[in-house]
Amino acid sequence: MSGNANKRLRPNPPSQVPESGDSGIFNERILLLVFESVGWDLHMLCLTASLDRKLRAIAERLLWRKLCECRAPRMIETLANGAPNGRINGGWHALAKLMFHCCGCESTRNFKVSKASPAHFVQASRFSKTSGRSFLTKKCRGDLLYVSDPCEHPMGNKEDDLGIFRGVFRGFLKSTTRACLIRRRVELEERVKCPYCGARVWSMTAARLVPKSAARRLGSHDGGLEYFVCINGHLHGSCWLVPLSSEEDACDEDDDEDGEDGEDGGDDPDGAYDLDDNHEHRTVIKCEPHVAFSGV
Repeated sequence: MSGNANKRLRPNPPSQVPESGDSGIFNERILLLVFESVGWDLHMLCLTASLDRKLRAIAERLLWRKLCECRAPRMIETLANGAPNGRINGGWHALAKLMFHCCGCESTRNFKVSKASPAHFVQASRFSKTSGRSFLTKKCRGDLLYVSDPCEHPMGNKEDDLGIFRGVFRGFLKSTTRACLIRRRVELEERVKCPYCGARVWSMTAARLVPKSAARRLGSHDGGLEYFVCINGHLHGSCWLVPLSSEEDACDEDDDEDGEDGEDGGDDPDGAYDLDDNHEHRTVIKCEPHVAFSGV
């Protein structure tokens, strides 16, 4: 018998549909239409990105950016101004997480809490350039920084409420704040990482770059806060919220460290953005959004 006759016949492998970018659910135009029809639902996008490696790649390249642009178009236009090829430091998925996710709080070397506060998705966030100016020293006021209102976490009857806030710089690599940190040779933290992109961070408290106006803006007392900035320009921090009367609160809102008004008022739509998420926290847990934000 010939050698060919001795060869074992092997069944042909079943035909497979090629995973091209133009087929089925992997078609980016179809995905865009689907998410536009549901108003760029955050939890649906988280679930979609967790289903498949290719879907996750599409989400990181395209969908997270579209979500950010839909929910806060003018803020994103400002942050992306001058960014090469529409890229942003840390990635669009990290910015999307920062917009909708309170990172929680644990004790650090300069800020102690009696118990840790867990991270969670928020129903609404307000980011302001005016608030961001309060977190910059006078020499760094040329930088542009958005900071959220603090997310309030009750800590018990005998303690002040804990405030957790977050923010993002525009063009941090070219910022005066980064240049100041490098010039002062401030060391990166060993045990703290950015909760949004996973990068290493500087403690602004250790760098002595926390202006008194930051505490006033947050409704905290001087020395009762700490915040970090990562190498990609994401900011996160915590503070003790001091109970204020309505009159004191109004005075603090009008107060500014150098007596100058910001370029955008507190009610100016250019300075504040409401990022509404109509789903309750319970729905977030069901959708397991941490899968889409894995690696952070």
